[in-house]
Amino acid sequence: MDTVRDLVVKNRSYRRFDESHVISREELVELISLARCTASAGNRQPLKYILSADPKTNDLIFSCLAWAAYLDDWDGPAPGERPSAYITILLDETISKDPLCDDGIVAQTILLGAVEKGLGGCIIASIQRERLARDLEIPESLKIRLVVCLGKPSEEAVLEDLEPGGDIRYWRDEKCIHHVPKRKLDELIVQ
Repeated sequence: MDTVRDLVVKNRSYRRFDESHVISREELVELISLARCTASAGNRQPLKYILSADPKTNDLIFSCLAWAAYLDDWDGPAPGERPSAYITILLDETISKDPLCDDGIVAQTILLGAVEKGLGGCIIASIQRERLARDLEIPESLKIRLVVCLGKPSEEAVLEDLEPGGDIRYWRDEKCIHHVPKRKLDELIVQ
C-alpha cells in the first residue's frame, strides 16, 4: 500500500495520456466523494463539480484549455494522448464569493485519489472561462475555478534538484521525459 509520501511523489502534472483508457463516471464520483471530505474554509463548502468522461464533452473542454506554458513548441496533447476525463471545479457564488484555498485543496485531493487508482492528471487554470461556461451551459452563479484533467499517464515525469540560481521551468529531453526542477529542502526551511 502506498504511503501519503508515495502518492505525493507519484503525483506529477501529467500532460500526455493513453486516451483509450476509459475512466468511468463512477470513478469520477469516487474522487469527488474523497474531495468532499477535505477541509473547507469556514466549512462553507462552496465548490461544485462538472464531471466528464464523454468524448464529445471532453473535446469541448479540451478546446478551452491551454497546456504547458514553458513548452513553447508544444500545443498540448495530440489526439490519442488527451485526457480520458475532466473534473471542472466551480465556485458557487450563492454560497461564497471567495473559495480561499478550497479549490487547491480539492484539486490536489482529486489528483492524489487518481494516483491511488493508477491514474494521473494535471490541474489547469489557463481556461477560456467564458467560452467553457457558455458551451457547458453553466449557470451564472457558478464560476469556473480550475479544470482537473485525468487519464492513464503515457509519459514519464521526473523530479530533480534545482541548483541555486537555476531555471525553475520544466522541460522535456530528447526521449520526451518531462523534467521538473524542485527547490532543495534546505532552501525552503527558513528556521
